Parts: sequence; C-alpha cells; structure tokens
Amino acid sequence: MADRDQIEPKKWIKWAQTLQAEAQSGLAYATNPFDIERYEKLRDLSVDIMNTYTEAGMDKVRSMFANETGYQTPKVDVRGAVVKQGKILLVQEKLNDDCWSLPGGWADVGLSLKENIEKEVREEAGLDTKATRLVAIYNWLKSYKDAPFSMYKMVMLCEPVGAGHFADNAETESAAYFALGELPPLTRKVSRDLIARCLSAAKDWDYTPYIE
Repeated sequence: MADRDQIEPKKWIKWAQTLQAEAQSGLAYATNPFDIERYEKLRDLSVDIMNTYTEAGMDKVRSMFANETGYQTPKVDVRGAVVKQGKILLVQEKLNDDCWSLPGGWADVGLSLKENIEKEVREEAGLDTKATRLVAIYNWLKSYKDAPFSMYKMVMLCEPVGAGHFADNAETESAAYFALGELPPLTRKVSRDLIARCLSAAKDWDYTPYIE
C-alpha cells in the first residue's frame, strides 16, 4: 500500500472533490438519519483532506467547499472582455493581493448569461456594456486542479454603450486597459491565454469560440 506522503497532493485533492460531491448529493436525497450522519462524516472528511493539501484554513474550506445543498453541479463564473484599440479592460482586485482580472464573478440566479456579465462589468469597472459574442467556455478545474470545486468559466466580448466612470467599490480599486505584452500581475481567475483569446476574438468576426 502506498505511503500517504508518496501520493501526489493533487490526487488527494481530486479524491476530496469526489467525496464532497458524493456527500452533498447523498445529503440532498437521504431521509434515513443514519445515512444522513454517514454523508455528513464523508463531507467533514473531504473538508479535512482539502484543508490539509491546500492550507486554506478549515473555516474557509468549509465555507467555499461544503456549505452548498442539493445535487452537486459545477459553479458558473462569468467574465466580460472589453477591448479598445487592441487593449483589454482589466480591474484590480482588492482581495487578491491587488492583482488584476477581467471584470466578473459568480453568476446570479435569475439573470441570463449576458445580463450577469453586463452587471459585473458595470459594478466592477463602472462601464455600461452590451455583451455580444462568446469567446470561451473553460473547464477551470483542468487549469487549476487544486480548486475546491468544479467550475465553468464563461467569457463574452462586451461593447461599451456609454463613456462610463470607474468608482471605488467593495471588490475593485481601479480599472485600466492593457496590451497583451504589458499585462500586470494576474489573479488565478484569468490567464494570459484567456486574454489572448479575447483579443483575437475582438478583431476577428469569424472567430470560433473555444469550448473545453
């Protein structure tokens, strides 16, 4: 039997993700109190494993990883790409070491994909836009295998519909346009590859969306 220290951390994290998904689905349908107790223990084990191999802290892991209910499905992250004169609009995030990202966040219930993206760009960058074309749908777990849950990242090009004005808010502290060759430090929420796809799509009306 393999020693725990000889097993790659990413394998432990994958096992934790699987345990959490099975436990959450079980809790969604279980009615027997003994089954419920077993699924809760499985979920606690998944939190312990994830904390051990990410060092994120038990409270943070439980909050992000084990507080949802219902059948486990991927979370949806939406991002808006505004391109002007070959440069892309990025926002500087307050909670991520002042690194930069495309404006966006978790999709809200009750809004369409386009409405969610337009809302995020307005709130984080102070710019009213119209989401126009799909750039990409990423399976972000393929890029970051130590993420606590499965996530689809959906990115659309957005066209400004007004001059706009950045205002300080709870999530971002500034907004600016950058060329691909002068990108600032990026958060893990985006990548240089993703931004390059956005810039390519903006200048090519025949661009085919990238879908993982």
